[in-house]
Amino acid sequence: MKRLAFALAIVAGCASAGTLEGRIVGITDGDTITLLDADHKQHKIRLDGIDAPEKAQPFGNRSKQHLSDLAFNREAMAECGKVDRYQREVCRVIVGGTDVCLAQIQAGMAWHFKRYAKEQTRLHREQYAGAELEARAARRGLWADALPMPPWEWRHEKASQPSR
Repeated sequence: MKRLAFALAIVAGCASAGTLEGRIVGITDGDTITLLDADHKQHKIRLDGIDAPEKAQPFGNRSKQHLSDLAFNREAMAECGKVDRYQREVCRVIVGGTDVCLAQIQAGMAWHFKRYAKEQTRLHREQYAGAELEARAARRGLWADALPMPPWEWRHEKASQPSR
C-alpha cells in the first residue's frame, strides 16, 4: 500500500511538467497568474526565472499592472517544469510570441531570480541575466530607485519582524 501511494505521488508530480494552453484569467502580482485551460481547469502559475516586487513594495502594483497589460485575457502557452511549495506550477509563459517572464525583466518590473537560474536552460539564463543588466543600466522600472530592495530580502525582513 505504501508503495502504491509513493508511486501515485511520483506520477502526480510528473503530471505537472509539460505544456499548458489557455487564457490568462487572473493576475495575482508581478510574477503569478491564473491560466484557464480548455477543460475549464484553473492553473495557478508562478512565472519561472523571475521574482517581482511584492504588492506592498515600491513598484509592486506597477509590476502587476505591466504583467496584466502583457497577458490578461489573452491566450497563452505555459512551459512548466515543477510545482513550488505553494502548489503553483512554475512555468515560462508565452503570450503572442512574447516570453512574459523576460518582458517583466526587460521593463524593470522584476529581477532575474538567480537562486533558481540553474533550473533554466542556458539560453534563458543568459537572456534573463542580460535583460536585467540592461534594465539596470537604463534605470528602467524599479531600477529608477537608488537602492531597490529585492523581494526575497523584503520577505525575509518582514518575516523577521516581531508580530504586533
